[in-house]
Amino acid sequence: MAPIQNRYDFVYLFDIRNGNPNGDPDNGNMPRIDNDTQKGLVTDVALKRKIRNYVDLTRGGEPPHAIYMREKAVLNQTHGEAYKALGLKPEAKKLPKGADKARELTRWMCANFYDVRTFGAVMTTEVNAGQVRGPVQLSFAESIDPILPQEITITRSSVTNERDADKERTMGRKYIVPYGLYRCHGFVSPSLAGDETKGTGFDQGDLDLLFEALGRMFEHDRSAARMEMNPQDLIVFRHENPLGNALAQKLFRRVEVKRKEDVKVPRSFDDYAVTVDEADLPAGVSILRPCA
Repeated sequence: MAPIQNRYDFVYLFDIRNGNPNGDPDNGNMPRIDNDTQKGLVTDVALKRKIRNYVDLTRGGEPPHAIYMREKAVLNQTHGEAYKALGLKPEAKKLPKGADKARELTRWMCANFYDVRTFGAVMTTEVNAGQVRGPVQLSFAESIDPILPQEITITRSSVTNERDADKERTMGRKYIVPYGLYRCHGFVSPSLAGDETKGTGFDQGDLDLLFEALGRMFEHDRSAARMEMNPQDLIVFRHENPLGNALAQKLFRRVEVKRKEDVKVPRSFDDYAVTVDEADLPAGVSILRPCA
């Protein structure tokens, strides 16, 4: 399948109820927050991890949908597979001599690994497989309203060692966000998808899989901290021109997410109104709702 020829910009909405969407390990795993606005944050890395996990689960982890950044992966070994497949011998920290061979190596990584083809990767380890800039980029997600994380005290019913059997059970803590609706922006560049000579080869099937993952990935990511984390909307602006027919920021302004006037403390997606201004769209721009 040929690489994509259109640019896409999208707004992605998801929410969480009584959970922790993205804990900060440097702050006791407290939900990430903007200290100035008190709005919640979810990193792009956390969202990409869920996309990777969904693709790995639903596509069996096999090329062309293998996952490069997977749990417990040894990256030098993965790079070594590319060298072996192409009959090349790696030199410590160096790419193969000759631009064609170096490009063939990164092209092999793109062809076999969905996340390299999609998000790009820095593969300049001891066994050097080069660098790839991916056509899909995500912003940090930010909550629509300020959040107020709550610290919940829990008790431990079991002990680790026999000597502790008669002691009082340890008290523990966990953080939750009672409710938060988050907004993320995404960008898909056909110039970085390109073809086999100058891009990653990201094609329409890969794009469809990306949107599928955004609509379903939380179903396979349930945990005590993310029991009720769900996608709510995906608004995609499609450009006819590969370089774009309008500025992304102006298109994003057409998507307004506001708390309803009679709601003082939002506790569900129904407490918000999402409006998309489709009047007088710039020429060459259309709106898609793949998760509707």
